[in-house]
Amino acid sequence: MNQESPLLPKPATEHTSQILSAAVVNFDDHTDFAAAAAGRIAQHPTGLISDEGRKVWDVADKDFVRAGEAAPETVHPGLWRQARLNSIHGLFEVCDGVWQARGYDLSNVTFMATKRGWLVIDPLTTEATAAACLELANATLGERPVMAVIYTHSHVDHYGGVKGVTSQEAVDAGDVRIIAPVGFMEEAVAENVTAGPIMQRRAIYQFGPLLPPGPMGHVDCGLGIGIPLGTGGLIAPTETVFETGEELDVDGVRIVFQNTPEAEAPAEMNFFFPDRSLLCMAENCTHTLHNVYPIRGAQTRDALVWSKYIQEALGLWGDKTETMFASHHWPRFGGESVRAFLTLQRDLYRWLHDQTLRLANHGLTPNDIADQLRLPQCFASQSHAQGYYGTVSHNVRSVYNRYLGWYDGNPSNLNPLPPTEAGARYVEMMGGAERVIGQARKYFAKGDYRWVVQVLNHVVFADPANQEARQLSADAMEQLGYQSESATWRNAYLSGASELRNGSLPAGPSLPHRTVYAMNTEQVIEMMGVRFDPARFRATATIVIEFSDLDETHLLGVSNHAIHHQPEPSESQINQADVVVAVTRQTLIDLALKLDGRSPGGDSRPNGGVVKLGDGRVFDEFLAALDVFMRPTLIEPQRVD
Repeated sequence: MNQESPLLPKPATEHTSQILSAAVVNFDDHTDFAAAAAGRIAQHPTGLISDEGRKVWDVADKDFVRAGEAAPETVHPGLWRQARLNSIHGLFEVCDGVWQARGYDLSNVTFMATKRGWLVIDPLTTEATAAACLELANATLGERPVMAVIYTHSHVDHYGGVKGVTSQEAVDAGDVRIIAPVGFMEEAVAENVTAGPIMQRRAIYQFGPLLPPGPMGHVDCGLGIGIPLGTGGLIAPTETVFETGEELDVDGVRIVFQNTPEAEAPAEMNFFFPDRSLLCMAENCTHTLHNVYPIRGAQTRDALVWSKYIQEALGLWGDKTETMFASHHWPRFGGESVRAFLTLQRDLYRWLHDQTLRLANHGLTPNDIADQLRLPQCFASQSHAQGYYGTVSHNVRSVYNRYLGWYDGNPSNLNPLPPTEAGARYVEMMGGAERVIGQARKYFAKGDYRWVVQVLNHVVFADPANQEARQLSADAMEQLGYQSESATWRNAYLSGASELRNGSLPAGPSLPHRTVYAMNTEQVIEMMGVRFDPARFRATATIVIEFSDLDETHLLGVSNHAIHHQPEPSESQINQADVVVAVTRQTLIDLALKLDGRSPGGDSRPNGGVVKLGDGRVFDEFLAALDVFMRPTLIEPQRVD
C-alpha cells in the first residue's frame, strides 16, 4: 500500500501502538470461544449470499479476523477478540429442538421445531440472509413449513428479513402467525420511516458498511460482524403481546412473555419456554455493554427500568433456566452461568444509571461525568460488560439527557452559534487557519488526537475546502478509531476520516425501507407530514382520501403551516373538501415518496389509478410540496490491507 497517498489509510502511530499495547484484555477465552462454537452442525456451503447477483454477505470478508489470534497494531485487542468470536459462523444447536444461525447477518435467527413446522425468532435484516439461513436449516435438519414468526423487538435487524422466511399471502391466509410486543409497529415506523433517512445516514457511521474490510478498516460491529447490504421488509404482526405473564401456545410450543418497553428498544419482550427450561433475553442482555443511546440516533433508553426488567426476569425464571439465548452473540449454557450473567448485566445498567445521576446531582455536566466514570473491577474483569458496542462515555451522557435534556445548565451553551458560524469566529480569534493547523500539528505529534479533531473541526466548518485541515483531522480521527474498543466508535471515526479525505459520497433520493408498505393509514399520513414543506403550499386546504383497497376514508387538512388528520370524516366534511381522491394505499405511498417507478413495493403506479373529484390541483400541489430526502449512494467497499 502506498503510504504517501493522503487518501489511503495510514498505520498506527507510536502513540496509538503504546496505548493498544497497554490495553488489558484478560478474559476467559476458553469459556467464551467454546460457547460460541458449541453445537455447530453445519455452515453455509459457500458463505456468499447474494440477491439477484448483488453480494449481500460474504463470510470471506472477515477471513483476516479468523486468521490470527494476536490483534494487529491498528485494532484494539478487546475489539479484535470480540470480532473473532462474532466471526464464528454456522448453524448451531442451542438445546433439544432449537437451533440458531449465526454469523450471516448482524443478528441471529433462531429456529424452533414445533408440532408441524418451524417457529422462527427474529428473521434477520434482509430477505436474502433470512432465506439463506432457512434453507440451511431445512437442508440440515429436514424441511419444515414456517408456522409462526416472533419479532422480539422493533429494530430492523430483527424483522427486516421476514419475507425471506414467509410471505404476506401466507400470513393473510392465516397459515403463519406473526407475534410482536405491544407498540411494535409504531416504533418500527418511527425509526425506519419518520426519522428513517437521517438514521440511515448516521447508521453508515455507526456500522461502517462502506469501510473496506481489513485491519485498517472495518473489523466488527460489536453486536455482530457487520450489516448485510440487501433488501428488507416487514409484515405487520397478527398478534400482540400486551402484558408480562401472557402465555401463548404456538403450534404445541408453550411460551411465557415479559414485556420490556423502553429498555434496549421502545417495544421489546423477553420470553421463556417452560418445557425446555429455555430463556430468550431478546437484545436486553448480550455479550457487550449495550447502548443506552445509539450514536445512529434513537430514543434514549431507560437504564433504570432496563436493570429492573433483568431483575424481573431473574425472579420469574432465573431458577428454572438451564439455557439462555439472545438476538445477538452466543448462548449461555447451564443455570449457574445464566444467573451469573444476568446478575452482572442487571447491575451494570443500574450502576450506569445511579452513578450518572449521583454525579449530576453534585452539579457535574455530562462531559464531566463521562470523563470521570470508569468501569469498576467487577465489570472490567468480565468480557460481556465491555464497551464493544455501547460505551460508558456516551451512555452516561445519555442517562443525563433522559432526565435533564441536552442543556447542561451553563448559559453559554443555551443558544450557541451553528457550527459554520462558530467555526469562522473561532478560527479568526485563534489567528487564522494556518496558525490553527500549525498548532494542531504540534498536538498531533504529542498524540493528543482528541484535541486535534476538536480544534480542526472549527477550521473545516469555516472552510470545508481547506484540504490541509481535512487531511490532518482525518489522520487524527483514524488514530482515535484504531484506539477504540467500541466498534461503533471505531466505525464512526474511520468513516469520518474517509469522508474528510475523499469527500462525501454521491447522494441520491432515499428509497424508504419496505416498512412503509406495512404502515396503517394514520402512519402514512404522519409520514407525509414530516415531508411537508408549508412554504411550497397554499395556506389552507382540505383533502379527502378514499382508499379503494381498504374501505377507509380519511380527511387530510392543512392549516397554520401544519397538517391535521381525521379518520372517517362526516358527509358534510366530504362535500366541503377541496378535492376528494380515490387511491390505493400503496399508490399514495409511492406518490408521496415520489418514487417514479422505483417503488420497493414492486407495483408502483405513480399518477396512475388516482381518481380526483373537485379541484385536482390541490392534491397535485400538496404532493409537490413534499420533500424528497437524500442519502449517500451505497457502494461495495474494496478491501485495503
